[in-house]
Amino acid sequence: MAFDFKKEFKEFYLPAATPTIVTMPVMNFLAVRGKGNPNEEGGAYKQALEQLYGIAYTLKMSYKSDYRIDGFFEYVVPPLEGLWWAEDGEIDYAHKEGFCFISMIRLPDFITEKDVLWAISEATRKKKMDFSQVEFLRYDEGLCVQCMHIGSYDDEPATIKSMVDYAHSQGYQIAIDSNRRHHEIYLSDPRKTSADKLKTVIRYPIR
Repeated sequence: MAFDFKKEFKEFYLPAATPTIVTMPVMNFLAVRGKGNPNEEGGAYKQALEQLYGIAYTLKMSYKSDYRIDGFFEYVVPPLEGLWWAEDGEIDYAHKEGFCFISMIRLPDFITEKDVLWAISEATRKKKMDFSQVEFLRYDEGLCVQCMHIGSYDDEPATIKSMVDYAHSQGYQIAIDSNRRHHEIYLSDPRKTSADKLKTVIRYPIR
């Protein structure tokens, strides 16, 4: 049975629909940075996802190649995640063209930056695509408030307000900065799930 991060670390991927406080360990990710409306067909966000998944599956299937990753075991590719912000201030859901993002897929701890560089080279050779924007990212998120948001992405502000209010009630302050961002984990495929049933983990850094 392949290792499934969502099942093994439910406190990180399946939180309650009410806010909770969590301390996140340092994690390694595949990441692509960009800017623009995530709904734009052929836009930077859609291109980022294509690159991320190309490398994620090259690594996942590496055991079928001549390349060997130390400590490798079979695993399920973790869910897509994203860090979001706006260059000119708070995220404005009415003006998504101003969104900045780092799209991410978690890596098992045994995968190193050297392995990611191999996968980029391998995927470029096989798929005849440019994967040069994909990077190895080590993310230290630390203390956070998080919540399961169920519904449209555009309805997130109400959930975020409940998270902020809860954090304040517990004596914490929101601590978003240039290193720790508005963080989302996508547990539903929007192509196959109605907007009112989408499940998204929302996580905010606190201090």
